[in-house]
Amino acid sequence: MDLDEVADELYAVPPDEFIALRKERQDDARAAGDRTLAREIGALPKPTVAAWVSNLLVREQRAEIEGLVELGGLLREAQENLAGDQLRALDRQRSQLLTALTRQATALAREHGARVGSAGETQVADTLRAAMADPEAGEALLSGRLTGAMSYSGLGTTGTRPALRLVPPRPEQPRETARSRSGTATARRRRDEDARRAAEEEARRREEEARRAAERRRRELAEARAAAEEATAIAAEAVAAAEEERHRVDDLDGRRADLQARVEELADELARAEREAAETAEELRRAERHRRTAERHATEATAARDRAVTALRALEEG
Repeated sequence: MDLDEVADELYAVPPDEFIALRKERQDDARAAGDRTLAREIGALPKPTVAAWVSNLLVREQRAEIEGLVELGGLLREAQENLAGDQLRALDRQRSQLLTALTRQATALAREHGARVGSAGETQVADTLRAAMADPEAGEALLSGRLTGAMSYSGLGTTGTRPALRLVPPRPEQPRETARSRSGTATARRRRDEDARRAAEEEARRREEEARRAAERRRRELAEARAAAEEATAIAAEAVAAAEEERHRVDDLDGRRADLQARVEELADELARAEREAAETAEELRRAERHRRTAERHATEATAARDRAVTALRALEEG
């Protein structure tokens, strides 16, 4: 494990995973006994969302970004020789390319589970524009290790440079002689002509891509209209079904209210019946006591009568 490998890994993950993975790689370096590497890993800054999206675009579509940077160089060389209408055409192509790549970057971010807001999308577009306008910014973008967005104002690029930009120094250019200056002028004219042709070819290619993109958009729009019409019909059916269910709920609610009122009425009747039953039971208990008393009195009276009759017969016979 070395610092370049760790940096490539860290700047490839979404920002919300960066801190945890950096801590894990620090622990790995410490466990391996490399404290210097652990400190260097800990010093790697967390990228902003726009920087991560730009790094993601470089990793997923590197050829497109290399073409963007190369086209920026060709345009810079061709601007001195092209007429105003040609420059305006190239500017339109450049704007279309930046817009397409920005949308592609946000789509890639969505595929990786991240949502890029309007501010982040603007920062991504500014970063791509800076990479197209400034060779150093283009090199920074191609490193895939941006920690923050970049912007170009015409006076230079501002913004965060990539972490661990290991760029070798440029070799010192030899001084030109009179003969070499003549050859250089001829070579420069050839480069300008080549740049102009390349820019025109690139403009034609971008125009064709824009035409295909417009065609795709028309197809997508037609499909979206059809989907919207289908969704409208489904929504109308759903609304009708919901209205029918609402009426059914209202009917059931009215029926429930009637039954609840009947339950309360029957509950009142039951309470009255229970009170009457309790009162009747109490009267029954009192009647039972009276009956038993009356039977006892009748028994006693019958016994007294029998004794009296027996005494009377004894007196008559004696």
